[in-house]
Amino acid sequence: MLKIIKVLLLSILVSSCGSSETDQEVIYDVVPQLPGKELNVAFVLVDGVYNSELVAPMDIFHHTIFHTDPAMKVFTVAPDTSVITTFEGLRILPDYSFSSSDLPSIDILVVPSAEHSMNKDLENEALIGFVRDKGTTARYVISLCDGAFVLAKAGFADGRKSTTFPSDIQAYKEMYPDLDVLSGVSFVHDGKLITSAGGAKSYDPALYLCELLYGREVAIGLAGGLVIDWDLAGIDHVVVP
Repeated sequence: MLKIIKVLLLSILVSSCGSSETDQEVIYDVVPQLPGKELNVAFVLVDGVYNSELVAPMDIFHHTIFHTDPAMKVFTVAPDTSVITTFEGLRILPDYSFSSSDLPSIDILVVPSAEHSMNKDLENEALIGFVRDKGTTARYVISLCDGAFVLAKAGFADGRKSTTFPSDIQAYKEMYPDLDVLSGVSFVHDGKLITSAGGAKSYDPALYLCELLYGREVAIGLAGGLVIDWDLAGIDHVVVP
């Protein structure tokens, strides 16, 4: 069924008196993609990953098994297969390492925020190289909160609109001055890149992607399983046509 969704696009209006940024409401058509195959969803883990940005989208994507067939296959991947400790102290044994010979192909690459996403993780050549390599062939790359810094370092935000954790917007702009950075939105979808504010809003980009892939009824069902009232039209977001 054809879904008509309203999204908020930012347009820059330039006049002889100067420039101003205004909000312009645009209506566009969204047809569920219905991929027709199981989609492999990889969550990239490093020590210090935040629980909320990891668990929220993982819940949504994994629960597709109850709402559609074929669904999503969710797994974790880390620099090696030793235990990852989240910022809040959960201990997770990754399913795969970056170098695992049996690592499945990745359709959706998810980069949750971590304690050092804005600094030393950006100097981790193995992490950035893996994200760049697997993200290039993935159908979608998604960041939660400051995971956007990692995706930007890997080059995925170049020429695209993106966002990050609200209080880190300025730092993001300063670190990547050539990027088109948006604020005041839950998430931004531009091409294969989906970036988001994170925190409690980490459910939003995951539910949006499921609505895009499988349709509104599936997204509503997924949200209902977590007692979330889902209505995409009520979420502040930007989709670049």
